[in-house]
Amino acid sequence: MGTGFAVGEERWRERLGTLRQVLRQTIVARQIEAEVPARPPRTVLDIGCGQGTQALALARRGHAVTGLDTSSRLLADFRAALAEEPAEVRGRVRLVEGDAERIVDRFGPDSFDVVLCHGVLMYFADPGPLLNQIAQVAKPGATISLLVRNGDALAMRPALLGDWPAAEAAFTADTYLNRIGARARADHLADLRSTLAARRLPIRQWYGVRVFTDALPSDEPLPAAEILEPMLRAEERAGRTDPYRRVAALLHVIATKDAGALYGP
Repeated sequence: MGTGFAVGEERWRERLGTLRQVLRQTIVARQIEAEVPARPPRTVLDIGCGQGTQALALARRGHAVTGLDTSSRLLADFRAALAEEPAEVRGRVRLVEGDAERIVDRFGPDSFDVVLCHGVLMYFADPGPLLNQIAQVAKPGATISLLVRNGDALAMRPALLGDWPAAEAAFTADTYLNRIGARARADHLADLRSTLAARRLPIRQWYGVRVFTDALPSDEPLPAAEILEPMLRAEERAGRTDPYRRVAALLHVIATKDAGALYGP
């Protein structure tokens, strides 16, 4: 992952069980489930896998998952979670410590049926080289799942929190200080669509993530199930419905690698 994330890694770990994080992870997992069927089993690369939430969900569904991350601490968290899984799930997961920018050298071209890259591109000032790597390491026809900050809605969070100077500044900004204290970059859907199309990675579907709940306190605990489940259903529906998804905090973009994909713009 980009070096910017390291600044906020400990805060990220501390907040994993909070409502905002559970909403994000659960909604993304459900969206992936809709795009990546359980059969046939697929080979998956999770770039910036962190503590392994999405990788484990895919391994439980029968897929062979390689988790890549630069953080030894987060990979240790992943291993601890993996140790609690049945042997058949553990056998489907491989963990690798390393840089995202060298995935082709490490794994080779045309190696994976599915590539996840969630919350990673935002820490690269220029995402182009990493997208080139993703285009190479994915097999023809592969599913590419990207989770990015929504540049078309940067003013929403500060406005909902009543920080009007920050909201005004966000209309013309492409970077922001996120809640773990790291400076990050946002993507505009139209620009991302063009960037991916130039690499023969056309977008086939996209979702919003955290439409209604992005302004929740960072330490908000999980509510009772009878409150959480309706919240999840409302967020999930909004995330696939216009105009709501367009103002989500995060964009979850699903692309497909065309045969003969290009590796540069």
